[in-house]
Amino acid sequence: MKYCKSITLLYILFAFLTCNSFGEKQQNKSADAPYNMAWVEGAQFEMGVNENEGHPGEFPKHKVEVSGFYIDKYEVTNKQFSEFVEATGYITTAERKPTWDELKSQLPPGTERFPDSIMKAGSIVFNSTKVDSYNDYTQWWKWELGANWKHPKGVNSGIESLMDHPVVHVSWFDAMSYAKWAGKDLPTEAEWVLAAMDKNFKAIYPWGNTRPNDKKPQANYFQGKFPETNLNSDGYANTAPVGSFKPNSYGVYDLGGNVWEWCKDYYHIDYFKECKEKGLVRDPQGSETSYDPMTPYMKKRITKGGSFLCNDSYCGGYKINMRMNSDPYSSQDHTGFRCVIRK
Repeated sequence: MKYCKSITLLYILFAFLTCNSFGEKQQNKSADAPYNMAWVEGAQFEMGVNENEGHPGEFPKHKVEVSGFYIDKYEVTNKQFSEFVEATGYITTAERKPTWDELKSQLPPGTERFPDSIMKAGSIVFNSTKVDSYNDYTQWWKWELGANWKHPKGVNSGIESLMDHPVVHVSWFDAMSYAKWAGKDLPTEAEWVLAAMDKNFKAIYPWGNTRPNDKKPQANYFQGKFPETNLNSDGYANTAPVGSFKPNSYGVYDLGGNVWEWCKDYYHIDYFKECKEKGLVRDPQGSETSYDPMTPYMKKRITKGGSFLCNDSYCGGYKINMRMNSDPYSSQDHTGFRCVIRK
């Protein structure tokens, strides 16, 4: 089912004018933070990379100014999501049989209707395998009937022992529904980047500028030869319990690795070029439209941070400026989310 396999993105107020009182205000905001959330102070910084340093859509560098906000210290867990489902009766995208009206809006005009035999509930699951090239991701991604947030590896799997792990197999719409119920929102890409930079505006990774270290991993990612052999040097073949690795100075965990995290923004390959032309963009909300030349009919959303499947030889998604995009209806076993509250 190729239509489902889209794996394929407080400015510095009074800082110099009210030095002591500014510090006090920041401290108060941190002290008053909602439960398990951290205050990220606003700043002006550069997003993106130079043209020779990234993929199309990740350049050029451009200036943004982002206001302060609260962000979840942890990715939303199975326990938290189950509380949401119990309170609301919500049914996730992966648990629902897809409709043709939903699918055809994402496909080229004139696409023949899929047969009912394959129009069944399910999601995308990673399968370790030996490959000769990375050109065909369907070698390691498989559509699994019955896979969803309660059954992350298929109908015979469960989450009883994974309640402190990040919820996966959630679509962008599922994440937004949870955020609204919790009185929060998904972070914009710029907010997510600011939190991940950890006050180091030149950082490459959420943990700094040192390359991932397989001997003492800084995050949950794929050690070994992807997608064939995971050495599990970090102790986890799949997701890890949230907070398993060192937090940044804001007290935020797992901004690199573990699971990709949905952001609020549409993905548009030329959005950073548009931002560059504006000079300085304050509190960017992302493009008003979506466009990916690889799948021009899908209205994609940004995901950030990489996952337990990221590896320097293939993905490197834990780099702060890496921009992944995905069909908002899709769900995989390496994608979750966290939320923000804006002041």
